[in-house]
Amino acid sequence: MILTRREVPLLIVNLIYIPFFSYIALGRKNYEFLLYALIVVLVGVLVVWKQRRVRFDLSILWGLTAWGLMHMAGGNIQVADGVLYSAIVVPIWPDLHILRYDQVVHVLGFGVATLVCFHLLRPYLNETPERWGTLGFLVVMMGCGVGAINEIIEFVTVLTLPETYVGGYDNTMLDLCFNLLGGILAVFVLGPRRRVK
Repeated sequence: MILTRREVPLLIVNLIYIPFFSYIALGRKNYEFLLYALIVVLVGVLVVWKQRRVRFDLSILWGLTAWGLMHMAGGNIQVADGVLYSAIVVPIWPDLHILRYDQVVHVLGFGVATLVCFHLLRPYLNETPERWGTLGFLVVMMGCGVGAINEIIEFVTVLTLPETYVGGYDNTMLDLCFNLLGGILAVFVLGPRRRVK
């Protein structure tokens, strides 16, 4: 069996939200989020295919699932000013539109991406407690690299699709800042107790 009994609920959640939001995106001709649905499916297939070998923790798998769900909801659920992604969660800095739902998704998503990077890198390391700072820095940079690829995908989307929910330059820079924040928080979650032995 590809999945364990504990992983089956993850599969069920993904099999519910991906078709649901894909149907909404298709009905609204929201081709941007149909493309994102395809990316979420491809990442999901890759994770399932590699899971027996890579053995991601359940917390990482749930984090990836929450990230995908929040992302698909963000671009498909309509709110007063557009889609959920543009909604202000807490008006911390109104001039820069902080804190938006989009930024919360970036913190969670690229925090999880940083945890994935650490998990994939860990078997190749023989790290000592004194070098945790270096390893923490490197996995944050890896998570930020994944975030930069996300911004490149958004840029290509803006160039190829007539209408997207991707913001301008300020949005891109804020996304990168919140990606970095997510990576830093992930390193604190890992903490010294998760150092490579």
